[in-house]
Amino acid sequence: MKLQPFAHFEQALQQRALRNRVLSSNIANADTPNYKARDIDFGTALANASGSQLSLAKTSELHRNAWGTSSVGADVKYRIPMQPTLDGNTVETDVEQAAFAENAVQYRATLAFLDGQIRTLRYAIKGGD
Repeated sequence: MKLQPFAHFEQALQQRALRNRVLSSNIANADTPNYKARDIDFGTALANASGSQLSLAKTSELHRNAWGTSSVGADVKYRIPMQPTLDGNTVETDVEQAAFAENAVQYRATLAFLDGQIRTLRYAIKGGD
């Protein structure tokens, strides 16, 4: 068995980058009639990518209801809007911007954890100064 210490970080960064593209597409199409907002269930996407299951605590009944059943890709799903519009567009700009900002912070946090792992390995290899 080959040890891949950074595989989890790589998969997390790939899924965060995909979510970033999906959310930015939603924001860009906020005024497009009949555009359906999409998002990624990050925990499921990461579990599918890594082949393991993450156990996530459900803290509200609304969490389950936030995801549609029609999938656009393996882990990209349509979002059910809180306030649908007359033109059929389901993008809620404030929700999308908040999700985009949160995803960006989590992407940077993943990079920081990866940097910490690399620094630890470098320190173990080189020794202290």
